[in-house]
Amino acid sequence: MSFVLGRDAALEDGPVGSLGSYRALDGSDGAALHLDLDNPHALLIVGKRGYGKSYTMGVVAEGLARARGVAPVIVDPMGVFDTLAATVDGDAVPVRVIDDPTVTPASLDPRSWCALLGLSPESGAGGLIWQAAQAESTIDGMRTHIESAEASSVAARAAGNHLRLADSWDIFDADGLRATDLAGTDVTVVDVSGLADAPMNAVCRAIAEGLYRARIRRSIDRLPWLLLDEAHTFFEGVAEPALETILTRGRAPGVSLVAATQRPSAIPETGISQSDILVSHRLTSRDDLTALEAAQPTYMSGSLSDAERLPDAPGEVVVIDDATETVHAARIRSRDTPHGGDSPNASDSGRTE
Repeated sequence: MSFVLGRDAALEDGPVGSLGSYRALDGSDGAALHLDLDNPHALLIVGKRGYGKSYTMGVVAEGLARARGVAPVIVDPMGVFDTLAATVDGDAVPVRVIDDPTVTPASLDPRSWCALLGLSPESGAGGLIWQAAQAESTIDGMRTHIESAEASSVAARAAGNHLRLADSWDIFDADGLRATDLAGTDVTVVDVSGLADAPMNAVCRAIAEGLYRARIRRSIDRLPWLLLDEAHTFFEGVAEPALETILTRGRAPGVSLVAATQRPSAIPETGISQSDILVSHRLTSRDDLTALEAAQPTYMSGSLSDAERLPDAPGEVVVIDDATETVHAARIRSRDTPHGGDSPNASDSGRTE
């Protein structure tokens, strides 16, 4: 017997990914638990450090890699998901790792450019950036547009300085990633671990906006799944508006979002309330539990923080499935590929005194 999270339909009615199994009252494994990969979803994975949220995201990614009709993209701020490409027994996980990602300037709309540079569109410098982004598709073109614009020297100088800052991040390139580059059969791991928060957010926003717009225009056929580890980093940065768009409007064009975080209290209320599947590992922070309980569905009896309900071991989870209005105690399955998110130990360093 099996159960599929995210849909009230049989296992055979569309692609699924193996997630784990029910956790019986005596701690043993029960029926198999799968995740619906046929329909778009907003999936939120939470848990304190060391209890398996990144591991769970890796399990979801393995399922997506082997499913038909989807295009999974992982924005990896910690550089731990390249292990998906490791050789495994059985079916390999098709993965492409991008170590030094660049995005096209045109992948950000004019409003996004102003937000990225901290400029109001109504200001002189912000207005110039808006016009340049609207008219040009390269950094050089935007710079030339600003220099030739009829504007005050103060506004032009400010706009040029902000644009030079963005250019110094080395993430913008006319040949950078486009949505069509991310819509293949492989899992695309975009490693942004070498970037500071601002350029990391710029890459994430460009990818999120690009995938959403591509589906609106039907320029890609596969349904994108955007996976974010340490998602609070992006919800607290300039990527947040693009992520909220996917959360609130992504279902119609078929764009899914999987967000993993150890700080659900840092996720906007929309990020929690719009998630139709919540996977909770162990949490102990009162602020984090309060954030989840504020969006707790009416069909859930009791509280997520109840001692008998809260998971207390790595790999154990509580799953709230809004599609079927059910709550499950479960255990995440073992990954087929190595987990890259374990913390190093001094005792394992091999250093000789």
